[in-house]
Amino acid sequence: MPRTKTLSDEHVLDAALKLLHESGPEALTFERVARACGLSAATLVQRFKSKAGLKQSTLLLAWERLDEKTAKLAATVPKTPDGAVELLVALSNYGGIETYAEGLLVLREDLRDPVLRARGAAWKAALSSALEDCFSQVRHAPQGIGLLTASQWQGSLLWWSFDPQGSVQSYVEASLRRFIYAIVVSGSAE
Repeated sequence: MPRTKTLSDEHVLDAALKLLHESGPEALTFERVARACGLSAATLVQRFKSKAGLKQSTLLLAWERLDEKTAKLAATVPKTPDGAVELLVALSNYGGIETYAEGLLVLREDLRDPVLRARGAAWKAALSSALEDCFSQVRHAPQGIGLLTASQWQGSLLWWSFDPQGSVQSYVEASLRRFIYAIVVSGSAE
């Protein structure tokens, strides 16, 4: 007779995700996750089959949560360029440079796995669409403004990381406002 689960997969993956963000991808072992969630390593092996399966399941949960957060923000921000900035600033709550740098190690894991890369591509499409909606009333917004704005956001995060003076949110907001002014406001004057 099979044993009943004492902890849901989501609870286990929450512990794994916390461990991943605190100690990096290499820390994601069955032994360490077992200690973090209180189950045996053997039980985790039965559930997730391999370290790669555990890592993929953990990162898929992170993508689900990012999808949910993005959808929630997209539904609540104004459908204006300012709303686009508000959405992206809210998605920029990385904390300090150390947290952001550790996040890049997690991103590396996403890029190595085709399933996770596909989740990233799907999120890019959803985010770009949500941003596109924020420019729908702007007469001279260029085609693809959603992806252009998302790309500027990603670039601003990277440039901030090389010289992390002030908060990442302040840097992102200022960068996006300059970009939108240059592309949409200045561009419409031509």
